[in-house]
Amino acid sequence: MTTVTTRTVEYPADGLTMIGHLALPAGVDRRPAVLIGPEGPGLNDFQRRRADALAELGYVALAFDINGGRWFTDPQEMLAHTTPLLADPDRMRDIGHAALDVLRAEPRTDSDRIAAIGYGTGGAIVLELGRDGVDLRAIGTVNALTTGRPGEASRIRCPVWVGVGSEDPIMPPAQRDAFTAEMQTAGVDWRLVVYGGALHAFHHPPVDQDVVPGVGHHPQHAQRAWRDVVALLAECVPLTG
Repeated sequence: MTTVTTRTVEYPADGLTMIGHLALPAGVDRRPAVLIGPEGPGLNDFQRRRADALAELGYVALAFDINGGRWFTDPQEMLAHTTPLLADPDRMRDIGHAALDVLRAEPRTDSDRIAAIGYGTGGAIVLELGRDGVDLRAIGTVNALTTGRPGEASRIRCPVWVGVGSEDPIMPPAQRDAFTAEMQTAGVDWRLVVYGGALHAFHHPPVDQDVVPGVGHHPQHAQRAWRDVVALLAECVPLTG
């Protein structure tokens, strides 16, 4: 296994002190980098391991924070925080840009080869970075079929891959259709994968706490979605060449 170095990074965003998780691959050379956005409850060890897994592959990876170091265990408290955020593209962009600045400032990061992936709220944030015209090589999201302000998707400069569960009541077919129509109208290079029988947050292992209705883990599709994300990175930010 590749030796990975990790460290906590603190930075200001959204009026909070964010606490991200940076993972670096072995070596001293500059590497392609990946920004990783978490689900609405925030960063936990599972989220941090995503960054570690990408660093093991050879990427510089930053799992960014959205809640000022908090992991929300109460679904209603989480919704009270994320619902206004998801309705405010400028706040989402500020959070995304602050994390991107941290990733770019890392000496190991090849700033010309950065991709962004995100889950739920974190996926909405990386999509807003795309709509803001940020120079990313790829955007990949799971359970984040959020539409933006009219016309701004035309600023997206990279391929967009999105995944969603077929039985996700939080991202229903109508929302799916609105998102894909937005991407198609904007001329984006987009792909949508629908994972049959999966609910919202199907990618996240079960947690010992109350969850929002419509959430459920699907182990097979969780593995498939991860492989699909890794394949997107291999295509758009290859580790060699």
